[in-house]
Amino acid sequence: MPTNVPLTEAEVIEGLKEALITGSNNASSILSAVDGYYGDELVKILLPEEASVIIDNLSKIPGGDKLVEDVILSINRAAEDAAGELAPIFINSIKKMTINDAFAILRGADDAATQYLINTTRADLYSLYKPKITRSTEKDIIAGISAKESWETLTGKWNLFANSIAGRLANVSPVNTDLDAYLTNKALEGVFLKVQLEEKNIRKNVSARITPLLEKVFGSLDS
Repeated sequence: MPTNVPLTEAEVIEGLKEALITGSNNASSILSAVDGYYGDELVKILLPEEASVIIDNLSKIPGGDKLVEDVILSINRAAEDAAGELAPIFINSIKKMTINDAFAILRGADDAATQYLINTTRADLYSLYKPKITRSTEKDIIAGISAKESWETLTGKWNLFANSIAGRLANVSPVNTDLDAYLTNKALEGVFLKVQLEEKNIRKNVSARITPLLEKVFGSLDS
């Protein structure tokens, strides 16, 4: 419920910190669960769209569909593993929030807190996720071959064709995606999407304001 008692600066900053910590912990818990990524179509990590032509052709090979799905499952499991370590990075950033940050978030768009976390934590989260994704893509999936080796073999053969006279005549393009960087960025998109949903829930849903301070701070925004 809205309140006529003015908010103090201390209440605003503590309320925003509380909301961000709650949202961050919830996002971490959701994504780090089994199938947190793999079972959620909103955040499930797929192979690069530009490589769809390769994947489509791979599916024609016996066992090809399973190879692709094994690669995708392994990548998503790595992301789920990394998600369990999100909270400390978020909380470290949240503790550094200034009064100006807090009021800008409170009065900002529905994703203002999420944008704050993107700006202050993305580099650290990338450093957390990238090694785990790399280990996943380097792990043997089938017949002693890793996802990365499969990717490099597939793209290598495809690029030979794409760069040939026949490929140029067919108007096809080579695939030069850095697989680990692409997958890490997709994993982080999932992180911030979940944080954004948690933020929106606290802003819009009175029942999500689970403490008196959250009720007071975000209740001040209710019309």
